[in-house]
Amino acid sequence: MNIARSNGIELAWDSFGDVTDEAILLISGLGTQMIRWTIPFCEHLAAAGYRVIRFDNRDTGCSTHFSSSPPPDFGALASALMAGRRPQVPYTLGDMAVDAVSLLDTLGIAKAHVVGRSMGGMIAQVLASDHPDRVLSLTSIMSSTGNPALPQAAPDVMAMMMTPAPDPAIDQQGFLAARLAFARRIAGIGYPFNEDAHRTVLLEEVRRNHDPDGVARQIAGMAVAGDRRSRLATITAPTLVIHGTDDPLIPSACGQDTALSIPNAIYLPIEGMGHDLPGELEQTVIKAICSMTKRKNFAGAPHPT
Repeated sequence: MNIARSNGIELAWDSFGDVTDEAILLISGLGTQMIRWTIPFCEHLAAAGYRVIRFDNRDTGCSTHFSSSPPPDFGALASALMAGRRPQVPYTLGDMAVDAVSLLDTLGIAKAHVVGRSMGGMIAQVLASDHPDRVLSLTSIMSSTGNPALPQAAPDVMAMMMTPAPDPAIDQQGFLAARLAFARRIAGIGYPFNEDAHRTVLLEEVRRNHDPDGVARQIAGMAVAGDRRSRLATITAPTLVIHGTDDPLIPSACGQDTALSIPNAIYLPIEGMGHDLPGELEQTVIKAICSMTKRKNFAGAPHPT
């Protein structure tokens, strides 16, 4: 693991592959750390001829945590948004996109293929719209546009996500039970749930840095992002949108809306995939990403319906 001083903060990162190859920048989702992009996933992408970079977003893992900013009051946040006011938040998705650009600057990378999952897909979208000169291609996975007309997460899923888990320093088993139940619920039913793999990554994230207040600050940053469709319409990078048909957290209609909002985007629905990237699908996703980066044809749909 390495530490880069970028955009006034520290970002933890590592990379795979030859530093002279084209770069793929992997952006993680809400509250998750770079290790969610598994080592085999990164190594297989690197073997395809890329320098693969993963990093911890601000407020997660070993990157800078904004501990001086208290967690947001979600009631006040929701009231302000409903009243048409933009509340003050510690940072925005735009700030997180600048973090990614600054990391590329630090690494001396002029342009990269950008791949983001969930909140990371939103950050990748903002990066591609606001910094088009830095993006060779965009892959948005299990993400959305902020369109208020889109279906929301299933009520029980939202309740599980917003209910604090026990502090792992006090009740590790209670923490694991809560987080594994949530992971199982959002994973969908199309593929076996690998509880051992999820437990291992949860414990490793706790070891690296457990910060539920950081997750709350990231949620606030997403909440104020609003409807991004007008920004997505300006994206010029070749774009691939991947979404599972069995996603209960960010329903598949959100992926379809993303593809419809970005000019000439290719939409790749994956039957039975939930809000998770199981090992059985890593090669499918890797092949799709490489098809996009190399501009090859593959079994996607240019116009989702």
